[in-house]
Amino acid sequence: MKSAPVSLDAVRRHCLEIDRCNQRGGRMLSIVDLLEAGTFTLELAAFALAVIGDGASFLVGAMPGGAGKTTVMGALLNFVPDDVALVPADGMRTIEQARRTTDRRLCCICHEIGAGPYYAYLWGAELRAYFALAAVGHMLATNLHADTYEQARAQICDDNGVAEADFRRMHLLLFLSLERSGRGLVRRIAEAWYGDGTAPHTPVFADGRLHRPAVERFVPQARLLEATGALEAIVASGARTIEQVRAAIIEMRRSASR
Repeated sequence: MKSAPVSLDAVRRHCLEIDRCNQRGGRMLSIVDLLEAGTFTLELAAFALAVIGDGASFLVGAMPGGAGKTTVMGALLNFVPDDVALVPADGMRTIEQARRTTDRRLCCICHEIGAGPYYAYLWGAELRAYFALAAVGHMLATNLHADTYEQARAQICDDNGVAEADFRRMHLLLFLSLERSGRGLVRRIAEAWYGDGTAPHTPVFADGRLHRPAVERFVPQARLLEATGALEAIVASGARTIEQVRAAIIEMRRSASR
């Protein structure tokens, strides 16, 4: 039996929420753009596709403004499961609404961990309530000004009082670096950490390589190969915009389940 075609309305709604994160104009970049730019290795992108596709929460860190945190977060939001709705966490009212939502899973987006009167920026009690949403089954996606895992943990747990148990439910943490090359300024993922939601996080990526023994504790090699093949197929298809890539990911998942 043929499955129904990918709903373009659903793709548009999904990508509209990603576009709301855009702070700098222009189109939001997709994982295809970030692979081409060298921000992600194919291996790391495949790992992210596998774990976020299975419901992992994630954050992106970099100390400088303009490093590409929101861009990376937006590209990774295309990996969330097909039946998970993206919603902004723009204050205590919407966080409480999400907490009371038990009939479906949400991916709650904090546009940045930070103080100030900016849309969907969270700090203090709001940030603690936001992190607690993972305990009731929702996904989280956010970014913050931190170059390392230690800086991120200090900002979240020490400065904001987020409980260690809630911090551990932020499964995937990626940190960007800015490097100068012959092409100018290059943004790369410098390191990534992952945890199963209960145990402390483990470093899974550094120096441009996945740490295979650590990674395979969480994702079987066959699953990584499947995700790698899916990304290669999406790149080869010519998909580039976030809308095109989201539609391709949905179709790829449907084909795999037939």
